[in-house]
Amino acid sequence: MKSIAIITARGGSKRIPRKNIKEFLGTPILAYSIKAALEAGCFDEVMVSTDDQEIADIAINYGAKVPFFRSESTSGDFATTADVLREVLTEYKNRGLDFDMACVMYPTAPFITAEKLSKAIDILKREDIDSVLSMVKYSFPPQRAFVADDNFIRFAQPEFARTRSQDLQPYYHDCGQFCCFKTDMFLEKNTLVTDRTYGLVMPETEVQDIDTFEDWEIAEIKYSIMKKKMEAK
Repeated sequence: MKSIAIITARGGSKRIPRKNIKEFLGTPILAYSIKAALEAGCFDEVMVSTDDQEIADIAINYGAKVPFFRSESTSGDFATTADVLREVLTEYKNRGLDFDMACVMYPTAPFITAEKLSKAIDILKREDIDSVLSMVKYSFPPQRAFVADDNFIRFAQPEFARTRSQDLQPYYHDCGQFCCFKTDMFLEKNTLVTDRTYGLVMPETEVQDIDTFEDWEIAEIKYSIMKKKMEAK
């Protein structure tokens, strides 16, 4: 079964300018995803989908391929990940290359490791499923959330107001790292999450949304801790 890693990295970034290639502990953050995909050894192709020449140059320098640039329609603020993936897979097909499996990876996810990717692909091959999504458990039960009206609070779900946290069902969310999927399924359903999606749970210490400069600093601290643990093994 042939597989491809698709790293989505367009040039536009409003909150952190040039976020996809900003240096993260001395290395362009995009390079971490590329390195993990290459070291995993389970992909026949590792490519970066971008509309930006500087990003393309950095991607190629770190070993990824950029065989074509995004179209105008998939480069804007309202283009979805599904739009980008469909365009990439279609363009490869037009060039005579088909893939049975693919893994979409995000460019600001330094916590992705080769081990995590290999595990996800192995599960996708072995099990009767459509996709494998990296996810993380909410650190506090969302069932106990408050909503506020003019600073006056109330329980969003009052039926759980007196329920012990340990008795509530755990909730999870996409941790913004990767999703491996069977391409036929995606091209048919145009979605990565189906009723046959397997959730691969990540430790909270290895997950960090990076939308602000403060997020960036927290991510560097978390990554440094993760790296020390990996080196100690």
